[in-house]
Amino acid sequence: MACIVVGDTIPDGTVSYADEAHQILNVSVHSLAAAKQVILCGVPGAFTPTCSLKHVPGFIEKAEELKSKGISEIIVISVNDPYVMRAWGKSYPENKHVKFLSDSSGAYVKTLGLELDVSDRGFGIRSQRFALLLDDLKVKVANVESDGQFKVSSAEDMLKAL
Repeated sequence: MACIVVGDTIPDGTVSYADEAHQILNVSVHSLAAAKQVILCGVPGAFTPTCSLKHVPGFIEKAEELKSKGISEIIVISVNDPYVMRAWGKSYPENKHVKFLSDSSGAYVKTLGLELDVSDRGFGIRSQRFALLLDDLKVKVANVESDGQFKVSSAEDMLKAL
């Protein structure tokens, strides 16, 4: 599929998470984003330096401000299993609003046209780094990074777009 762009309706798909009892639960992206303003943030990997030290902390720090501007959900997805995503989310004790969800097989980011093949570096198929602003399933902003960059997909970039 071609990369998702502004004006597209985001495709439905299934992502997952591990609950408090460590049970894996599946949820549809449409159920999370329908009739709401949502930020869907994709990252190449949990616990990786740029993701863990820059990208995700910005959304945690700016969550209240984003919510005050009408954002209902801030969702981080990565091609990691639900247990890893749960542990990663728990590593930010100050987080109250950002949801960490798993696209463990990379099927959803592939549907978005945002998969990243880093097999040559030993990492397999991952997600490109991106931040999408969705309004009732429609893409209003699509900030997709070039390979290895972190220049357009930050929480600050999303605030500017609002």
